[in-house]
Amino acid sequence: MTRTGHTYHKPVLAREAVDALINDPAGVYADVTFGGGGHSRLILERLNENGRLFAFDKDADALKNRLNDKRFILIRSDFRFLKNQLRFYGIKELDGVLADLGISSHQIDEAQRGFSYRTDAPLDMRMNREAEISAYEVLNNYSAEKLTEILRLYGELKNPKRIAGAIVNYRKNKPIKTTGQLIEAVRKFTPKHQPAKFLSKLFQAFRIEVNGELEALKELLQQSAGLIKPGGKLVIITYHSLEDRLVKHFIRSGNFEDNPVKDFYGNITKPFDKVGKVIIPGEAEIEENPRARSAKMRIAVKR
Repeated sequence: MTRTGHTYHKPVLAREAVDALINDPAGVYADVTFGGGGHSRLILERLNENGRLFAFDKDADALKNRLNDKRFILIRSDFRFLKNQLRFYGIKELDGVLADLGISSHQIDEAQRGFSYRTDAPLDMRMNREAEISAYEVLNNYSAEKLTEILRLYGELKNPKRIAGAIVNYRKNKPIKTTGQLIEAVRKFTPKHQPAKFLSKLFQAFRIEVNGELEALKELLQQSAGLIKPGGKLVIITYHSLEDRLVKHFIRSGNFEDNPVKDFYGNITKPFDKVGKVIIPGEAEIEENPRARSAKMRIAVKR
């Protein structure tokens, strides 16, 4: 490994997540958001010589953190292809799936990736830098109507139509190439007293669109339902309400609309049962790692 997980990304709720995930030290598990390898390293500590761990990450930078362990395989892929990738290795079922969603500390801190509003950088926001569409294409080519939809659905911002209009008006004179130009385009809508909250939601909206994050999460949850053995665990850590709502609804109702379907006897037909309450980081972890502040972890067991 060329760099430590601590310098690349500090995993959130690491011990709690692995404690919830592992129920068979000889089992087969998937860490679908490898990043700096913090969660994977802890999982391997809990597995015996017969256990196996498959990790996923679509960011090429994460490959530099590969762990040297014969029980471990790192796959460069979006986790939305979980089932197909595992099939290549002859894996048809898992004992558990762990996902720590959102962007890594590394992606935020590397200014040229364009994820952060704190530094002026090219508008990129691609987790997979080989993907065709970056934030530049979205901001300069999408219609006002499409931009409005993104800001409303993914940013949950007030006045999305007017913000989209400001972006379209700005790009009439020159392309929006940098994060600084994006901030300039929406300046009159940015609150003076709490600019960070507004800008976080703005950047979140375009990042979700660029990376197809919510659709990928839906596919992950649906595939996990077919892959995890009865009694196996699903452990998901989210960082904003859009992600958390999808996870909560799927665990509770088996679908994303939170519309329970009942069988002949009145029992809800769903793949998972909730385990315990939502877990959030304690004050000590938040103080040590401020990015953990918004984290929520939900645990489910396969029926």
